Amino acid sequence: MSETESAKIAARLDRLPSSRTLWKIIVLLSLGGLFEFYDLFFTGYVAPGMAQSGLFTPASLGVFAGLAGIKVAGFGTFVFSTFAGLWVGVVLFGQLADRYGRRPVFTGSLVWYALSTVIMAFQHTGEMLNLWRLIAGIGFGVQLVTIDAYISELTPAALRGRAFSINQFVSFCIVPVVALLAWLLVPVTPLGLDGWRWVVLIGSAGAVVAWFLVQQVPESPRWLALRGRVQEADAITAGIERRVEAETGASLPAPHVEPVQDDGEGRFAEIFSQRYWRRTLMLSVFNMAQVIGFYGFAAWVPTLLIARGINVTHSLEYSFIIAIANPFGPLLGSFFADLLERKTQIVLGLIVMGVSMLAFARTNAPAMLIVLGVVFTLAANIMSYAYHNYQAELYPTRIRARAVGFVYSWSRIAAAFAGLGIGYFLHLGGALAVASFIAIAMVVGIVAIGVFGPSTKGVALEHISH
Repeated sequence: MSETESAKIAARLDRLPSSRTLWKIIVLLSLGGLFEFYDLFFTGYVAPGMAQSGLFTPASLGVFAGLAGIKVAGFGTFVFSTFAGLWVGVVLFGQLADRYGRRPVFTGSLVWYALSTVIMAFQHTGEMLNLWRLIAGIGFGVQLVTIDAYISELTPAALRGRAFSINQFVSFCIVPVVALLAWLLVPVTPLGLDGWRWVVLIGSAGAVVAWFLVQQVPESPRWLALRGRVQEADAITAGIERRVEAETGASLPAPHVEPVQDDGEGRFAEIFSQRYWRRTLMLSVFNMAQVIGFYGFAAWVPTLLIARGINVTHSLEYSFIIAIANPFGPLLGSFFADLLERKTQIVLGLIVMGVSMLAFARTNAPAMLIVLGVVFTLAANIMSYAYHNYQAELYPTRIRARAVGFVYSWSRIAAAFAGLGIGYFLHLGGALAVASFIAIAMVVGIVAIGVFGPSTKGVALEHISH
């Protein structure tokens, strides 16, 4: 494979202006990932309904009841299974996108978790519910890794920040939908079927629709060129260029070919090489820290509201109101996503998350709880799109998916066990103890990114990775 040809493909993509063609690709990819977010976020909202179905008694949990030995019980086993599946997906199968391509792995994982979740919806024991939740988690774990690599490689350097913010704006639009469906369906049994099962099935049906939409998304030309499939990469790039020129009515500028190329066969061991081990360590620590705040609030918000004296019905209602804020964080970020350094956006997001969580734990006024929940959610989702972009930028195309999978896997492990921490501190000292736990984790994330993270704003992927 000619390194010069690979560098030319990258340069041609990076000189593309903002256009309907580019944003259509980003939106279609985002729609493909929409129901992955649906699956992730229904976890906390369907918990009361699952518990009422008797799925979390020791007898129903079967082999999963053994998790009581590490203090995982009841609904905690479902959370644990979710993130254990995600961990397996990103660690063991995240590398598939580097080997077989972004597109087939992206669409295949969509089918995987949609089918697995349908099967899960009809389980009547906690043991089988958790087993199929773990299997489904593998599918959307793979997709989480693949979509970050996909977007970073298809988007010009000057637009990467906004591309990730729009991606997460679209994806997070589903969160208030999940909360609303849970609020309306979990307390009832339409057609004799538990309401929580309807919530799960609706998400799977939507994922099937998303699968048809993402068939319009091309393979990553950067990945194709790296694998020696230069003619295919050229054809896809040329097609995008023609559409962009037709939309803008102007000729594209000459591509500026960078002297540094991304070449060679990727190996997993390379993420620990002299060039990348510091980034790998920094991102691994950060991922463990940030997820304690992100999912510590998102997955537990109804329970945390109950701990502040709100009853179950109002807890779901307030959770829905807070959930409406989810897409507005990335939308707000789209105005400065390519103006501020990615690491600056991450650090500011973590600071606001820590402060607002501490304030949330010290107030009892319903209106103030909602306001602080909204502020936390906005900050968390600004931080989220920024770090998804950031970690995908720090590695070359040949190892991007497996590297992102490895560092991201630490957030899956941390999330699985953070549930234990949240439950423990909630029992020990209520919402204030949980808030203190989250705030400390945010400080760790701030130090990791703020002190050790490199700058990436507006820099070509091929330069960042060197």
